[in-house]
Amino acid sequence: STRKESSAASDVYKRQIVKSRFEMNIKLITVGKLKEKYLTEGIAEYTKRLSRFCKVQVVELIDEKTPENASEAQNNQIMAREGERIQAKIGSRDYVIVLAIEGKQFPSEEFSQKLEAIVVNGYSDITFIVGGSLGLSKAIKQRANLKMSFGLLTLPHQLMRLVLIEQIYRAFMIQQGSPYHK
Repeated sequence: STRKESSAASDVYKRQIVKSRFEMNIKLITVGKLKEKYLTEGIAEYTKRLSRFCKVQVVELIDEKTPENASEAQNNQIMAREGERIQAKIGSRDYVIVLAIEGKQFPSEEFSQKLEAIVVNGYSDITFIVGGSLGLSKAIKQRANLKMSFGLLTLPHQLMRLVLIEQIYRAFMIQQGSPYHK
C-alpha cells in the first residue's frame, strides 16, 4: 500500500513538472539589434523547437551609441540607461538570470537541473538577460536571481543569444532524456 501511495505521489509530481513546463514562459531580453541573417535564422530555429516545451519571447532593446574613447563614467551612464530599459521589461515575479563574465559556469546537465528546480520552486516566468557590448549595469546584476557565465572567452553579444537559446533547448532535451545531448 505504501509503495502504491509513493508511486502515485511520484506520478502526480511528474505530471506537475510536465504541466508547469507548458506554463513556463522564457523571455530573452537583449540589448542591440540582431542584423546577421545566420544568427536570426538560428535563433528562430531554436525558438520554434522550444515552443513544444514553453512560450519564448525575445525582446530586443535599443543599444546606446558608445563614443570612441568613452570614459568609464560615460560607459557607466550608457549601461545605466540600457539598464533602465531592461528593468522596464522584467516582470516583478520573474526569475532573472543575467549573463555576466563573473557569473557561475554550469555544465549543460547542471544547467538543465537548475531550470527544472526553478520551475519546481514555483517560478513560471524565467527571464534571461544579455547585455550590450559594455555589459550590464550594477542595478540589473543586483536584480538577478542568478548570474551565469559561459566562460572567460569574449564573444559577441549577438552570438551569445544563439548560444544561450541553444543551451536552453539542450536543457529541455536533457530533461526529456533525448539523445540530442551527447
